[in-house]
Amino acid sequence: MQMLKNILGRIFAAWAMLTFIATMLFVLIPTWLIGFTPEPKRTKRFIQLSRIWMSVWLPLAGIRLIIKGKEKFVSSQNYVVVCNHNSFMDVPVTSPGIPGGNKTIAKIEMAKIPLFGLIYKRGSVLVDRKSEESRLKSYTYMKRVLDMGLHMCIYPEGTRNKTNKPLKEFKDGAFRLAIETGKPVIPAVLFNTKKVLPQNKVFYFWPSKIEMHFLDPVETKNMQMSDVKQLRENIFAKMWQYYEANA
Repeated sequence: MQMLKNILGRIFAAWAMLTFIATMLFVLIPTWLIGFTPEPKRTKRFIQLSRIWMSVWLPLAGIRLIIKGKEKFVSSQNYVVVCNHNSFMDVPVTSPGIPGGNKTIAKIEMAKIPLFGLIYKRGSVLVDRKSEESRLKSYTYMKRVLDMGLHMCIYPEGTRNKTNKPLKEFKDGAFRLAIETGKPVIPAVLFNTKKVLPQNKVFYFWPSKIEMHFLDPVETKNMQMSDVKQLRENIFAKMWQYYEANA
């Protein structure tokens, strides 16, 4: 039975890759043209385009996406969205799934992929984790993203969670950013992206239901930078408990 599932997983992977590339080709030129639009309209239009793209590709790949808690977003407010990170499926879900224009912190290596790199860069704040200068520049750019009225999506675990626990330890960056800019934090919890792209399998894809749940916003306006640890631990606990209760 496991052998059959492994074979099917490879077949599904080939289909998912084929349909991803095919649908990506349709959004390449619009993505390039959007580049001539000034911010923040550029990012907002790109996210709208991404939603259309993912609304086509995800069902083709056998993914049913359920999003809960969109009403937590107030239209006149932008947020720092912090999300758990389990697989490469997280970004295609979070970026179009977050209501309104948004950018996601993302590693610079993926931007070097031909054709896809153009799309990847359009919706991301790129960072080279090996470079202190790059990390500082990305932090400054994230503040600019928030100043433009866009949401900023950050994976506070830093890298994919390869453990069997609901979350890895959070880093401080997202919470420093929220306190420094006075923006509320909305925790987001993803379910089942690890089932779609398991980390211990090569070229494997399993169609599944993915869910993204937005939790209640956490205000930061009255917080000081000395409260970063408290904010980080508070949100970590909220997300851990919610994951365990709903997984």
